[in-house]
Amino acid sequence: MTTFALSLPRAVPRRTLVGVAALTAVVMLWSSFALSTRALEGAGLTMADAAIVRFAVPAVVLSPWIPRTLRTLRTERPTVLALVLLAGLPHFLLFAWGAHLTSAALTGLLVPGTVPVFVTLLLFLCVRRTVSRRRVLALAAIVAGVAASALFTGGPTGAGGIAVLLAAGLVWAAYTLGVARTRLDPVGVIVIVSITSVASALLLAVTGVLPSALLAGTADLSTVGSYALVQGVGTGLLSTACYVVAVKNLGSSLPAAAGALSPVLTAVVAVPLLGESLGLGLGVALALIVTGVAVFALSPATPSGQSTPR
Repeated sequence: MTTFALSLPRAVPRRTLVGVAALTAVVMLWSSFALSTRALEGAGLTMADAAIVRFAVPAVVLSPWIPRTLRTLRTERPTVLALVLLAGLPHFLLFAWGAHLTSAALTGLLVPGTVPVFVTLLLFLCVRRTVSRRRVLALAAIVAGVAASALFTGGPTGAGGIAVLLAAGLVWAAYTLGVARTRLDPVGVIVIVSITSVASALLLAVTGVLPSALLAGTADLSTVGSYALVQGVGTGLLSTACYVVAVKNLGSSLPAAAGALSPVLTAVVAVPLLGESLGLGLGVALALIVTGVAVFALSPATPSGQSTPR
């Protein structure tokens, strides 16, 4: 009797499994971040209040790790540290401002949706890294989606909000490259980002640069508690840790691309939760950007024969 050996499928590397699981959590947590940030006005909280709550929770919870993080910072490169710190108050304020000027669906779409474009651009400018033709087409679809959102959302406020959200995407892309190169572990990243951000937010609130219902004593405590759970624990601790884990296990490009899938969840949930409508323009932008992200993630990073720097 003749027997034939069947080739068994290759086991998925543990690093890949860990990275994909972390990315799945990131998609859901980013969606909740976009939705809760857009709901700030109705909750009676200001951007300063949300920033204080967002960063104070992880700063307090992870305070035992502060000494270890500070020791590691002695060997960190200043430029890398500066990139990592962009994920704190700079990105939060841009994100919240853009959400105020637009909608939850558009906020959840443009920021993560444009990160792959900006990461690719920054890698080309910094290390002259080229990309495959399929990824170029994918990035073109994302750019077309951004253009569609600008064209169909209309109005000067919408255009201004789109510009702010694009700036938030650029800042997050720079942070992504910093995370891929930092000597800090995920906990260390959260610690240093949270401490510097809550200190900066408190300074802006105390000096009156940004208004604060918390410092004025007019904030509703139940609302503050809800934001502490969603943004402090969910975004401040879990999403940051999961994103760092994803980048460490999968590199910078794939997490930047896959994170753009959160707009689908955000847009769908915003309809019943915030009373928003998708509309033709946003639907076209959503289809283009999500398609571009999917093609980007499934395409080879560089032309054949070239190595892929992390």
